[in-house]
Amino acid sequence: MPETTRERLMSGGWKELEFGPFRDAVTIHWIRPFEGDQPGVALLKYEPGASVPRHRHEGLETILVLDGVQSDETGDYISGSYIVNAPGSEHSVWSDTGCVVLIQWDRPVKILEDEIALT
Repeated sequence: MPETTRERLMSGGWKELEFGPFRDAVTIHWIRPFEGDQPGVALLKYEPGASVPRHRHEGLETILVLDGVQSDETGDYISGSYIVNAPGSEHSVWSDTGCVVLIQWDRPVKILEDEIALT
């Protein structure tokens, strides 16, 4: 996507974008993929009932909910909510109704379910 404007994102322009696989029932549209030590910026689209398993943030993560409701162990976040997850924090994420979020990660997250499977 060329430079994304706030107006385009907030007015639903994301509906015209192509999303690819990310996790089961969660798709991704990269705005700026991770490159070297630069953060990654993307849109994540959760289908109703989709979830991301418990994970640890290796760097700062910021999320803006553009549509729907995203939830984690601390609450439900409606459209317009801004969420900050500190480095070292852990949670799982889901959306009962489906949602689209703008997300920026300083570093990729570590899925903890994968660590459990290896032990």
